[in-house]
Amino acid sequence: MTNTYDEDVLEVFLKNQRQLFPEDVASNYEEAEFFLEDVMAVVCDNKDELFEVMEDNMDLSGMSEDEILGQSEVFAIGDGRFLYVEG
Repeated sequence: MTNTYDEDVLEVFLKNQRQLFPEDVASNYEEAEFFLEDVMAVVCDNKDELFEVMEDNMDLSGMSEDEILGQSEVFAIGDGRFLYVEG
Protein backbone atom coordinates (compact mmCIF):
# COMPACT_ATOMS: atom_id res chain seq x y z
CA MET A 1 0.00 0.00 0.00
CA THR A 2 1.31 3.42 -0.92
CA ASN A 3 0.35 7.05 -1.31
CA THR A 4 2.55 7.45 -4.39
CA TYR A 5 0.64 8.01 -7.62
CA ASP A 6 2.41 7.02 -10.83
CA GLU A 7 1.28 7.90 -14.35
CA ASP A 8 -0.94 4.80 -14.66
CA VAL A 9 -2.78 5.62 -11.44
CA LEU A 10 -3.25 9.26 -12.40
CA GLU A 11 -4.49 8.32 -15.88
CA VAL A 12 -7.08 5.88 -14.52
CA PHE A 13 -8.29 8.44 -11.98
CA LEU A 14 -8.57 11.21 -14.58
CA LYS A 15 -10.52 8.99 -16.99
CA ASN A 16 -12.88 7.60 -14.35
CA GLN A 17 -13.23 10.32 -11.71
CA ARG A 18 -16.92 10.81 -12.50
CA GLN A 19 -17.70 7.36 -11.12
CA LEU A 20 -17.19 8.97 -7.70
CA PHE A 21 -17.83 12.67 -8.27
CA PRO A 22 -20.61 14.44 -10.23
CA GLU A 23 -18.08 16.66 -11.99
CA ASP A 24 -14.36 16.55 -12.71
CA VAL A 25 -12.14 17.40 -9.75
CA ALA A 26 -8.95 17.38 -11.85
CA SER A 27 -8.10 18.04 -15.49
CA ASN A 28 -4.43 17.02 -15.64
CA TYR A 29 -1.87 14.84 -13.86
CA GLU A 30 -0.71 17.62 -11.55
CA GLU A 31 -4.24 18.44 -10.36
CA ALA A 32 -5.08 14.74 -10.00
CA GLU A 33 -1.98 14.09 -7.90
CA PHE A 34 -2.71 17.11 -5.70
CA PHE A 35 -6.31 15.98 -5.20
CA LEU A 36 -5.35 12.36 -4.41
CA GLU A 37 -2.73 13.53 -1.92
CA ASP A 38 -5.23 15.90 -0.34
CA VAL A 39 -7.81 13.15 0.25
CA MET A 40 -5.09 10.64 1.20
CA ALA A 41 -6.11 8.15 -1.49
CA VAL A 42 -4.33 4.80 -1.28
CA VAL A 43 -2.82 2.63 -4.00
CA CYS A 44 -3.17 -1.06 -3.07
CA ASP A 45 -0.91 -3.68 -4.64
CA ASN A 46 -3.72 -6.25 -4.94
CA LYS A 47 -7.35 -6.86 -4.05
CA ASP A 48 -6.54 -8.48 -0.70
CA GLU A 49 -4.74 -5.33 0.38
CA LEU A 50 -7.65 -3.26 -0.96
CA PHE A 51 -10.13 -5.29 1.10
CA GLU A 52 -8.02 -4.75 4.23
CA VAL A 53 -7.97 -0.98 3.69
CA MET A 54 -11.69 -0.87 2.93
CA GLU A 55 -12.57 -2.90 6.03
CA ASP A 56 -11.06 -0.12 8.12
CA ASN A 57 -13.51 2.35 6.53
CA MET A 58 -16.71 0.40 5.91
CA ASP A 59 -18.57 -2.80 6.75
CA LEU A 60 -17.91 -5.31 3.96
CA SER A 61 -19.79 -8.21 5.57
CA GLY A 62 -22.32 -9.77 3.25
CA MET A 63 -20.80 -8.13 0.16
CA SER A 64 -19.48 -10.21 -2.71
CA GLU A 65 -16.04 -9.59 -4.18
CA ASP A 66 -17.69 -8.10 -7.28
CA GLU A 67 -19.79 -5.76 -5.13
CA ILE A 68 -16.69 -4.60 -3.26
CA LEU A 69 -14.67 -4.07 -6.45
CA GLY A 70 -17.66 -2.26 -7.96
CA GLN A 71 -17.78 0.42 -5.26
CA SER A 72 -17.46 3.94 -6.67
CA GLU A 73 -14.41 4.55 -4.44
CA VAL A 74 -12.46 1.73 -6.14
CA PHE A 75 -10.48 2.32 -9.32
CA ALA A 76 -8.86 -0.73 -10.96
CA ILE A 77 -5.49 0.31 -12.40
CA GLY A 78 -5.35 -2.65 -14.77
CA ASP A 79 -2.09 -4.17 -13.56
CA GLY A 80 -3.51 -5.84 -10.45
CA ARG A 81 -3.35 -2.66 -8.35
CA PHE A 82 -6.29 -0.62 -7.11
CA LEU A 83 -6.73 3.04 -6.18
CA TYR A 84 -9.03 3.58 -3.19
CA VAL A 85 -10.44 7.10 -2.85
CA GLU A 86 -12.61 7.42 0.21
CA GLY A 87 -15.56 9.46 -1.08
